[in-house]
Amino acid sequence: MTTSNRRTFLSAAAAMGASLAWGRAEARPSRVRWTERRDLYPQGVASGDPLPDSVILWTRRPATPGQPAPVLTVEIAEDEAFQRVIAVSRAEPKAESDWTSRVLAAGLKPSSVYFYRFTDQTGSGSRIGRTLTAPAPNDGRPVRFTFVSCQSPNEGAQNAYRRMIFEDERRPADQRLDFVLHLGDFIYEVTVYPEDQPDGRYGRRIRDFVRYPDGEAIGKFHIPGSLGDYRLVYQAALSDPDIQDARARWPFVCMWDNHEFSWQGYQSVQVFGGKARPGAKLKVAANQAWFEHIPSRGVRLPDAGRDVFVGPAVENVLPTTYDEHGLGQEPSNLAAISSLKLWRAFNYGRHLELMLTDNHSFMGPNPVNDDRNVFGVEGYPFAPDEVVRIIDAGRTYEGGNPPDKIRFGNDEAPNWRKNEPPASILGAEQKAWFLDRLGKSRATWKVWGNSMGALDWRADPQNTPKAPGRPEWPADGGYGMYMVADWAGHRAERGEILDFVRKRGITGFGTVAGDRHAFFAGVLAPSLPPHPFEPVGFEFVTGSISSVGGGEVLPRVTKPDDPLRALAVYDPPNGAPTVAAMDFTCLHGVRASFELQATHDVARAKALHNPDCSPHLKFLDSGGHGYGLVTCTADTLTCEFVGLPHPYERAPGEDGGPLTYRVLHTVPLWRPGEAPVLQQAVLEGDVSLHT
Repeated sequence: MTTSNRRTFLSAAAAMGASLAWGRAEARPSRVRWTERRDLYPQGVASGDPLPDSVILWTRRPATPGQPAPVLTVEIAEDEAFQRVIAVSRAEPKAESDWTSRVLAAGLKPSSVYFYRFTDQTGSGSRIGRTLTAPAPNDGRPVRFTFVSCQSPNEGAQNAYRRMIFEDERRPADQRLDFVLHLGDFIYEVTVYPEDQPDGRYGRRIRDFVRYPDGEAIGKFHIPGSLGDYRLVYQAALSDPDIQDARARWPFVCMWDNHEFSWQGYQSVQVFGGKARPGAKLKVAANQAWFEHIPSRGVRLPDAGRDVFVGPAVENVLPTTYDEHGLGQEPSNLAAISSLKLWRAFNYGRHLELMLTDNHSFMGPNPVNDDRNVFGVEGYPFAPDEVVRIIDAGRTYEGGNPPDKIRFGNDEAPNWRKNEPPASILGAEQKAWFLDRLGKSRATWKVWGNSMGALDWRADPQNTPKAPGRPEWPADGGYGMYMVADWAGHRAERGEILDFVRKRGITGFGTVAGDRHAFFAGVLAPSLPPHPFEPVGFEFVTGSISSVGGGEVLPRVTKPDDPLRALAVYDPPNGAPTVAAMDFTCLHGVRASFELQATHDVARAKALHNPDCSPHLKFLDSGGHGYGLVTCTADTLTCEFVGLPHPYERAPGEDGGPLTYRVLHTVPLWRPGEAPVLQQAVLEGDVSLHT
């Protein structure tokens, strides 16, 4: 490596708040006296954002009361015994950064395994971490990664990580994972105290996970009120042994979702009970806590020192004016959301380019949630599909011909969105970057790391059989949307992206996503029947690591005498436990679910399948936990769903407990003008209600 390259890395390290550990050509035995003391490094070690020649290393070493501040030596070695050390550097944790440290290990070899550790001036050391570099740009070997989201140690166990480690350790070296992609909700800022719900929540035991000294109670939840509170929830999450073990084994590539700041918020705005309130100061605090605890190449304000996040001075002022893309123009809002920029992209050899977008910092208010949207039928958990399209698209609906009135059945109201721009998740600047990067990519597979799902989640309530006491969906009311908070409710911008893919003839495009606490597999299209159905990409959504999913909740909350019970849950014969039927309803239509409840015959129920309801879906499990395992080659992309039971408690044994299923989806590479196709193979388990 040349001196100029080293200077480049020094600048890069400074930009991400890290010191530099520069790899040397000759490996040497360690000269550091190291004794493992995990108790002094209570959040373990981690690595993140690997490139072919560098990776970021992390630890947290709090000061010991009555002792000098720790000064750490970090070593990077080619072997776990540290007889082949290739880089050594120094790190100085500070109280201003919550005693965390980042080190950019650079000058490394591509596609290589390295080991690292931190040691303080007394010889007390961290556990040993393992990390990997990315393959070189021209490397044609397969790339393998898992993608995960939504972990809540407050009310569940992280068994999925144990299963992931167990299986990876037993694979041949050339088939092991390259990295873990975490798509958000790494922490949950909303937490429950055990005394507030002593009987648990949806059958889950509430752990005494974290307490907020400066927090606020919102109903039965508690939310952070300061930087210190956000730091505490990261410290608590990173104390989980399974999260620690996973971060010590692989580099993580992370993007936040909503809970890293505020559950139903957007930009620097918090929303509780449908009411918006300003939260610029807490947005800056949330960004700082993320920066301190998640090793990444995110870009922070340029005037900060090494390891220290210096946030902008902001005031809590609610934005009142928005640009054409929904970005609030209030100066404190703009400063808060710009204090840490996380959209970025990575190339892994010839076959994978991974593009990550920030789906909450620039998202505008969702007009579908406006109080003027009063359309629907009581008893049905659906929003009318066409109403969502009209409201979301605003003045761009049907090529610029929005209706004067919105109609649903016998109800109508003025179209208040008629002269408004379409809603946006990405904002103008980020969307321009994303489309430019996507259009220029030459990788075989162009994968969008998307914290929110884009596959429509809908049913056909217009086909509900009439029965006494059963509410009626209008015969001309069309399909109903089960989810409108994510990309499924932002049709116009999603359509803009997918039309870009189609017009450019881009192949090998797809997304991997999280947030929904559900497994989905399907093909992406700008619209579904009765509109044209023209798929241009694929999507895989992973179930949660441990957060409660809708399919877990429905059997507990659906009333026995609900006239629409068959759409939500299925009651098997012979006293078997009730299970969710929403997946079956969305996959096959309402008539199939009523038939299943009446006859208990899955094949007979599937014979009533509505082919126009969800032609885009191959798999749906709204109560699934686990992860997705992706393999990218020159000809195919595969995604294996590894499903686990509801993680009520930490499973005994090193394998993380039993599996519920293992389902493999294969996407052969298609040519311009062709539609992507998903091939499915059930490797393990019964998924008859999910396919």
